[in-house]
Amino acid sequence: MGLFNGLTEIRKWIVVVLLGLVVFFGYKFFTATSQTSTIESDTSLIQQQIKNVGKLVVTEGHFAEVLTYKDRKETYIPGLNFDKKALVVINADVTVSFDLSLVTYDIDAEKKIVTITNIPKEEIKISPEIKYYNTESSTFNEFTGADHNKINKLAKESLAKRIEKSTLKSNAKNRLLSELFKMQILTNSMGWTLQYNGNIIQKETDLKL
Repeated sequence: MGLFNGLTEIRKWIVVVLLGLVVFFGYKFFTATSQTSTIESDTSLIQQQIKNVGKLVVTEGHFAEVLTYKDRKETYIPGLNFDKKALVVINADVTVSFDLSLVTYDIDAEKKIVTITNIPKEEIKISPEIKYYNTESSTFNEFTGADHNKINKLAKESLAKRIEKSTLKSNAKNRLLSELFKMQILTNSMGWTLQYNGNIIQKETDLKL
């Protein structure tokens, strides 16, 4: 009778242990599945939100330039030359743009880190309107399409120098930083971290381009 009771007690303990194992592994299974689902959901949402940030940032400016264009056609006769010249007035609309849809990034779902891997360079578009005044030429040295192409090239080169010295590019860069920082706001709101060039982004100035 004592031996029978002993075996019964052992069986009870075996049942209890088995039930405990079932509960433990069942808990691990369902919680792991839940965590995986949460990570996948967060990752998907992060990707979608970043795509929403990826728009075209455009900064516009207007520049005016006045150039004097001169060209001389030499002859074999000393002192005999054929000149042409014109006063050239250029009005140009200039845009500096950043296509944020070209920003690339890596996502570490386990560590909840978004790392920006590439930010596109600015695209500068110059649309000049050129007018000619006080045009002087001769039969032997008239204005041609080649002159207009040369003037167009000189105008864009001159405007490019003006743009470099102006605040247009810095204003465009500031707008870019503001747009990129929206990525930090949305990642931070979800408990994620944004990185760029090895730095954790907490404020706009951390985005050193």
